[in-house]
Amino acid sequence: MPHRFVVEADGGSRGNPGRAGYGAVVFDQETGQPLAEAAEFIGTATNNVAEYQGLIAGLRAAYALDPAAHVLVRMDSKLVVEQMSGRWKIKHPDMRPLATEAAAIFPAGQVSYAWVPREQNKHADRLANEAMDAGGRGERWSPATAAAGPASLPGTDTGAGTGAYAVTGPDADFGASAPPEAAGATGIRPAAPTMGWSPAPDLGQPTTLVLLRHGETALTPQKRFSGSTGSDPELSPVGLRQAEHAAAALAARGTVETVVTSPLRRCRQTAQTVADRLGLDVQVDAGLREADFGAWEGLTFAEVREWYPADLTTWMGSTKAAPTGGGESFAAVAHRVAEARDALIGQHPGRTVLVVTHVTPIKTLVRLALGAPPESLFRMELSAASLSAVAYFGDGNASLRLLNDTSHLR
Repeated sequence: MPHRFVVEADGGSRGNPGRAGYGAVVFDQETGQPLAEAAEFIGTATNNVAEYQGLIAGLRAAYALDPAAHVLVRMDSKLVVEQMSGRWKIKHPDMRPLATEAAAIFPAGQVSYAWVPREQNKHADRLANEAMDAGGRGERWSPATAAAGPASLPGTDTGAGTGAYAVTGPDADFGASAPPEAAGATGIRPAAPTMGWSPAPDLGQPTTLVLLRHGETALTPQKRFSGSTGSDPELSPVGLRQAEHAAAALAARGTVETVVTSPLRRCRQTAQTVADRLGLDVQVDAGLREADFGAWEGLTFAEVREWYPADLTTWMGSTKAAPTGGGESFAAVAHRVAEARDALIGQHPGRTVLVVTHVTPIKTLVRLALGAPPESLFRMELSAASLSAVAYFGDGNASLRLLNDTSHLR
């Protein structure tokens, strides 16, 4: 009987494009046992290229174990999953040859794809970061948990090559030969299976994102929907004072090294007030903008409930539902906010970055850091000009340090 594998793959770019790498792991679907790992630093590339390279490496590793296997690919890249599933067109010229290469590794029908949240793809994400870290040191990735002594798969060349693989678990050797493309795989060695809890290693200084919600606008006390396609209001006199108070508090703490903001006016005004106090420049990141609330822009919750009751009920019941009139779902916001977060972490390792943004992006970053369910978005209070903070560590884990602090406003 052919084996059933799960391939989890990821790729990253610190700069997008920037220093890039991928990671992939093959699991036995029945037991959950990790069977093989692959990772490589690939130089300067985009996130999407690195994600595709991770997919290719994972499929090659699975093919090397059993060419007849049925494979489920799980990735947190919606783009790769939808394109490889045939539901989205592949428009970018850099993606087409990579997708073709991935599709050719196994015969048609043996591979299926599923999207998973980023927090469920931590193993591959860790491998990608290990590869990027190794590349930054001018080294080649090797498994951190590898046992001493090489062991090769039958028919696999362990000589010179560019990638690196680690084979793990008792079922690693299925007597299958690797496809021609995988013949350059190197560093194949048995590795210890995943164990339970162990004391955390010294991961170095985390990257900390200090999350500042913008100050009040005229719409804020009226509790009106104010997203990215509405009137783009400026700060009210109250909001301007709130921004000054936040600037004073952050100056007193003295830890912020970079200021990044949403492109919307209320955030840019808040960010500039803080940056002037700290003597820093302001960087604008469109990925940090508020959700697009479509036809609900400028309306109160009561008005939306009266005029669009069915749409509101659907929206509150699913993060995949968008507001009336072509608005943006919370799931779509989460995808772009996660990309913005990853870029900031890659660009400012071990630093403290002030992120001036909105209710939805901040709640999303908190939810993702906690691994909380999507409905938690409706269970958080986030006041105007409040401060929150999340620390991100080198192993991919996050720690919520502060939420909705308004002490500086009193």
